[in-house]
Amino acid sequence: MRLALTLAAALSAPFPALAEGLTDMTEAERAAFGEAVRDYLLENPEVIIDAMKVLQTREDKAAAEQDLLMLAENRETIFNNPNDWAGGNLAGDITVVEFMDYRCGYCHKAFQEVEELVASDGNIRFVLKEFPVLGEQSVLAAKFAISVRMLHGDAAYKAAHDALFAMRGDMTIESLSRLAGQLGHDPAGILVQMEAPEVQAMIDETYALAETMQINGTPTFVIDEAMVRGYVPLDGMRQIVLRQREG
Repeated sequence: MRLALTLAAALSAPFPALAEGLTDMTEAERAAFGEAVRDYLLENPEVIIDAMKVLQTREDKAAAEQDLLMLAENRETIFNNPNDWAGGNLAGDITVVEFMDYRCGYCHKAFQEVEELVASDGNIRFVLKEFPVLGEQSVLAAKFAISVRMLHGDAAYKAAHDALFAMRGDMTIESLSRLAGQLGHDPAGILVQMEAPEVQAMIDETYALAETMQINGTPTFVIDEAMVRGYVPLDGMRQIVLRQREG
C-alpha cells in the first residue's frame, strides 16, 4: 500500500482528479490510472526498487528520530540505574549498555567481542541489563546473577556473568547450585536470595524499560545516542563508538 501511494504520487500529473485524492477519481479515471501505472512499471521495473529504497530511508530516519526521543526521555534509567552492574572505565567518555539474555545465541556470539571492545578501547563504561526473554531458564540465570551481586558484590557478579556465558547445558536449580559452589559461594544462600521479591522487581524494571524503549530482543545495545538492535561484529561496534565520539 505504501509503495502504491508513492507510485501514485509520482504518476498523478496526467490525472487532475488524482491530485485531490485517489478516492475522488471516477471509474474511468481510476481505470486509466491503473493502466498507466501498469504500463509504466512494465517499461520501468527499476522504479519499484527505487521507491522501496525511498520508503526504507524514510522509515529508517523516522525510527532513528524515535530512538533519540526515547533515549532522551529515559536516559537516567538506561545509563545510571544502580541496580545494573557497571564496569570497564567508569569515567569513560562513551557508555555501552547491553540488554542481554544468557540463553541467547547472539549474546554468546557478542560476549567475547564486547569484552574485547571494552578492554581494547580503554575509555568505555560498560553497563549490563539482565533481560531474560527466552524462557524460564533465562529467568533463573538472571536471578542467579542478580542474587550473586546482591550478596557478594560487583566483582562476584562479573565472575558469575562470565561463568554463565561459559556454561553448557541447561540452566537449572541444580546446575546453578553447582556453579555457585564452583565460584566459592554458598549455594543455599543464593537460592534463597533468588526467591526474594526485590530480585524479580529488578527484572520487571528492565522489562518495563524495554517495553518503553520498544526493545523486544537480545542483544540490544545503547551506545550513547545510538540504539543497536541485534548483534553487530566487533569492527561494526568500533565504528559506532567512533561515530558517537565524533558527534
